[in-house]
Amino acid sequence: MEELINKATVLIEALPYIRRFYQKNIVIKYGGHAMVEDRLKRSFALDIVLLKYIGLNPVVIHGGGPQIGQTLDRLGKKSEFRQGMRVTDAETMDVVEMVLVGKVNKEIVALINQHGGQAVGLSGKDGRLIEASKLHLYKDQGEDKPPELIDIGMVGEVKAVHPEIIQTLEASRFIPVIAPVGVGEHGETYNINADLVAGAVAAALKASKLILITDVPGVLDGDGQLVSSMNVERTAELIGNGIIKGGMLPKVRCALDALSEGVEKAHIIDGRVEHALLLEIFMDTGIGTEIVGKA
Repeated sequence: MEELINKATVLIEALPYIRRFYQKNIVIKYGGHAMVEDRLKRSFALDIVLLKYIGLNPVVIHGGGPQIGQTLDRLGKKSEFRQGMRVTDAETMDVVEMVLVGKVNKEIVALINQHGGQAVGLSGKDGRLIEASKLHLYKDQGEDKPPELIDIGMVGEVKAVHPEIIQTLEASRFIPVIAPVGVGEHGETYNINADLVAGAVAAALKASKLILITDVPGVLDGDGQLVSSMNVERTAELIGNGIIKGGMLPKVRCALDALSEGVEKAHIIDGRVEHALLLEIFMDTGIGTEIVGKA
């Protein structure tokens, strides 16, 4: 009986959050080990289905870098990176689109549907969902010299998001699953970082939450301890002190950009934990790092 009461207590703890986020958009960037291990893939799919059934509107944006790399290797094409970005010529862009839209996206859609959801796969080209422009990288060459322009090919940045197709699907009880591929002014295809796409989609939807799934517990302080909650000012301080750095830095900056555009709260969570989404959204303490706009 005590075990049953404990289960009821967990449900009651979740009730205020279910009520608060009912019919609200929750934008989730899906990547890392959560996309690879069968146990974690199942956990993610069940979390997404549950969110939809209790009245929230999950929107999934996925990555696929490792899968792209593996496919390029099989084709005998070497992957090249500049400042963490994959150099994407026309041939590589064809592979990127094939893997992200034709393989990874459909696998995620099938996984969610297999566990009782109704997911629909999209790319940023569908309904001109994601308008993109070419991303320009620059390398500092020192004093008295202009920065060097680095051409990384068909890598883009988000110019605009037109969320009408997402809203139409949500109204019909579907779960949108979006591959981070955008369309340029003249119909050209761009490969875009999935974190950036998630942040831009969350901003366009004025989402209640932007959740970035990673392979680390969240943001760590100078002592290596998890920072469970921080506001914009504290986040800027940790960036300035060099504590937030490396691969975490672009994720945090993506979260800050989304907050500045009207997203209520951003979260960085560990996708290696089963049911990480539910634990972060519906538990009082959460498991990762939340970033809020105000103290």
